[in-house]
Amino acid sequence: MSFIDALAIIGGFTVVFHLLRLAWRCWCGFRQFVLSELWHVDLKTYGQWAVVTGATSGIGKAYAHELAQRGLDVVLVSRSDDKLQMIAKEIEDQYGRKTRTIQVDFTDSQCIYPAIAEQLQGLEIGILVNNVGMTYSDHFAYFLEIPDAEQKITQIINCNMLSVPQMTRLVLPGMVERGTGLIINISSEVGVRPQPLLSLYCATKIFVTYFSQCLHAEYTSKGIIVQCVAPFMVSTNMTKQIAVNFFVRSASGFAREALNTVGHSSYTSGCLSHALQNTALTILLPDWLRMSPFLVRKLRNFATASRHDADVCKQKDGLGHKEE
Repeated sequence: MSFIDALAIIGGFTVVFHLLRLAWRCWCGFRQFVLSELWHVDLKTYGQWAVVTGATSGIGKAYAHELAQRGLDVVLVSRSDDKLQMIAKEIEDQYGRKTRTIQVDFTDSQCIYPAIAEQLQGLEIGILVNNVGMTYSDHFAYFLEIPDAEQKITQIINCNMLSVPQMTRLVLPGMVERGTGLIINISSEVGVRPQPLLSLYCATKIFVTYFSQCLHAEYTSKGIIVQCVAPFMVSTNMTKQIAVNFFVRSASGFAREALNTVGHSSYTSGCLSHALQNTALTILLPDWLRMSPFLVRKLRNFATASRHDADVCKQKDGLGHKEE
């Protein structure tokens, strides 16, 4: 066999390998986002109650509504008692499900968790949605530009990171005892790869991703599913209620599609649109470009220009109200 023949054989195997890999990814995507619309896991089989953190707005509120619609009673956990009571009434009136509310501020330290544990005691908790999260800026910013940095850093770590293992610690023993359970941890596509100018938020979200994947590997043999959901843009308060389109999903639409993927994938973008965006950005924005000083400057300039435009719009709106 000549050297050229050997190279041809190696090249052929390489092509076949990548074609098989592409076919497998296409099948997984088809199953996760298309077949899942027809084949839903019955979420009631995990247990009577679902616990949702950050349940009074955005993705958390949407998950709470969707879980209630699918037949679960819901424990709503958030910091605003007025909003908790409002969402609880909505769920009871619309779906006829039982609710409980727990008022806590997840930016506080670990002292909040004994009180949460006490209020969850005696409930058959089948599903936990670790959704609560916060960011420190509505635009790209350098780390030293974090407002009230000393306090804000601790709050973000408590809210985005500490809440996930602590809440998991409270509900996981009961799931293991029953041999079934579902834990859904909301991460972000921002945390899939390092993202300059969102450094702290990005770092907290990759913690959620790795924790979820490791926990799933540890407990899947015990009947527990730990799913990590990493969305792109969803129209919520955190994203300033950005307009919904093909790229930006509504919170309710996203929660419905993401819950459909349960049982089909332990790691998901949540919906087909976000999965396609992830694939495109992986190809078009490699890490060497993402981390380059050139792109950092461009993102910073974009953030500055956007903030200036927003300030101008606010001033115009203010003048308009004055004239009325």
